[in-house]
Amino acid sequence: MSFLKNISHTGLTDKELVEQYKTSGDLKVLGDLYQRYMELVYGVCMKYLQDSEKAKDSVMQIFEELVLKLKKHEVENFKSWLYQLAKNYCLMQLRTPRNLKTVEIPESLMQSEENVHLNGVFEKEENFKKLEYCLGTLTEEQRNAVKLFYLEGKCYNEIVELTGMEWNQVRSLIQNGRRNLKICMEKSVGSRQPEVGS
Repeated sequence: MSFLKNISHTGLTDKELVEQYKTSGDLKVLGDLYQRYMELVYGVCMKYLQDSEKAKDSVMQIFEELVLKLKKHEVENFKSWLYQLAKNYCLMQLRTPRNLKTVEIPESLMQSEENVHLNGVFEKEENFKKLEYCLGTLTEEQRNAVKLFYLEGKCYNEIVELTGMEWNQVRSLIQNGRRNLKICMEKSVGSRQPEVGS
């Protein structure tokens, strides 16, 4: 990791350096703090990205994120907080389109027929008004889970983090919400004349 060894050490604790950085905004202070855990961050990046060059780039990108994020958060244990920040960064990198891979999802986890149906619904502009109406018929929890999953592209684990709910509860809300939306949309379509060009 010689590419990282360019910042001097101080005798201050992590907590003292965090406070000093928040007060002064001095990047040298943050750099000294970060260097203590660059090996850890690099290890996390290698674990998830499995590419040494991408991992090195990510170590630097995470430092850039740290510049802003550390000022906004109350951090008791910097090492644990940084580990989570690095992990989340890597997971987001893996979710970008160029890194997405096609995987077979067990039917027990996803109901593919309903999935395809709803994806089609979201893609057709003429369905937006019907969709808004049908979203309004869901419970608040179902509506929020469906919006986060389909409209904001969040994965189950991200919704768990955002809402504080259990993974199984999130899955249940999305599946039930999706089923209820499908029923409502089909009723809505059946009760109206087909639109021109459809």
